[in-house]
Amino acid sequence: MEFVITEEEKKILLESARETIAAKLENRKAVYTPATKTLEAINGAFVTLHKFGQLRGCIGNLIGVKPLYATIREMALASAFDDPRFPPLSKKELEEIDIEISVLSPLKKINSIDEIKIGEHGILLKMGFSSATFLPQVAVEQKWGVKELMENVCFKAGMDVNSWKAPDAELFVYSAIVFGEKQ
Repeated sequence: MEFVITEEEKKILLESARETIAAKLENRKAVYTPATKTLEAINGAFVTLHKFGQLRGCIGNLIGVKPLYATIREMALASAFDDPRFPPLSKKELEEIDIEISVLSPLKKINSIDEIKIGEHGILLKMGFSSATFLPQVAVEQKWGVKELMENVCFKAGMDVNSWKAPDAELFVYSAIVFGEKQ
């Protein structure tokens, strides 16, 4: 059965992400719209922050461990304050960011990069203790083909760009329902 999120549920998740960040910045308790049954499902998800169209933070869980609404709140905080690529979000930046949410399907192991569909699949590369992922929209945004996607996910994982070809490399794909404040 395909997972579906209504427009109202998308709005609830986006508002919840923004409210979670705002409450932390303002040192107050967050106020939330109650979650629907769908938003109580266990799903992996990422929260991405953009500032003037540029990445400002992106953290997520590939595999769901909590209800979706709780994961979104947790990942919103992590994206705003714990992404090691960026300084913590400041109070004045709050109005400058746009929030994008990606709700993920379960991971599916693949045996060949021929199974990857650009724009439909995100990729997870695992090898030993190293791993990296790109959400489905990244390859489209960067105008990458499958080969460029694989080289970049290897680079992101700190590996040689051809490491995905190694016998012990594991490849997984997943899809995402992607929505945001600017969409």
